Amino acid sequence: MTTPLPTPLLPPSLRLELLDDVAVLRLARPEKRNALDDATVLGLETFFGAPPRGIKAVVLDAVGEHFSAGLDLSELTERDAFEGLEHSMMWHRSFERLERGRVPVVAVLRGAVVGGGLELAAAAHIRVAEPSAFYALPEGQRGLFVGGGASVRVPRLIGASRMADMMLTGRVLDADEGHAAGLSHYRVDDGFEHALGLARKIAANSPITNFAVLQALPRIAEANPAEGYLMESLMAAVASGSAEAKERMQAFLEKRAGKVGR
Repeated sequence: MTTPLPTPLLPPSLRLELLDDVAVLRLARPEKRNALDDATVLGLETFFGAPPRGIKAVVLDAVGEHFSAGLDLSELTERDAFEGLEHSMMWHRSFERLERGRVPVVAVLRGAVVGGGLELAAAAHIRVAEPSAFYALPEGQRGLFVGGGASVRVPRLIGASRMADMMLTGRVLDADEGHAAGLSHYRVDDGFEHALGLARKIAANSPITNFAVLQALPRIAEANPAEGYLMESLMAAVASGSAEAKERMQAFLEKRAGKVGR
């Protein structure tokens, strides 16, 4: 059943469903192709800042045929430079709560994954795309520049030159092109079922390992090698020293756990 977040309440543009230790959070403005207004962005910040107790993974889905067509342009108002700066930083803060939060997030991409929608998707840890997905950064054709983190996250996925092509020319990538470029990890027919299966696998991991992947791995990747190796050693020692890790390793040695296969 659908369960509202009790305190504070999520906006109507977000719907929450709890499936044991996996939460399904859906963008719910299908009449607007799930365009992101301020209430939705702030609701994402609220949710990922304090996920429901016991939740170990999140599926980020959307109601209707589109993941998100980006910023709700009907909300644009006359802002001076400083107000525009604050608005952009609000998006950064919200999406960082998702990216650097305590629960892994699997996003289901279908239909429009455009502008701010692509910025939101890029903050997720795993992206599952359906055949209908298409990607674009139309800000350049509208006299704008990305403001929700795309210039940092998207080049890490597809490279700065490919992002420049999308912004300068308005190029739209279909699901296969986006997958080949690196915008999705999986390209499947039923995105939600695949994402839910992945989320359940992730939820079964050791919490310490998931913490290390979300918190340590990005920082190691950004660090110089000497600092990165040290952080890796420290995190490896913490993880392997846990009681759960010892039990899992013992199960493997005693052939109670399966081996990796194709």
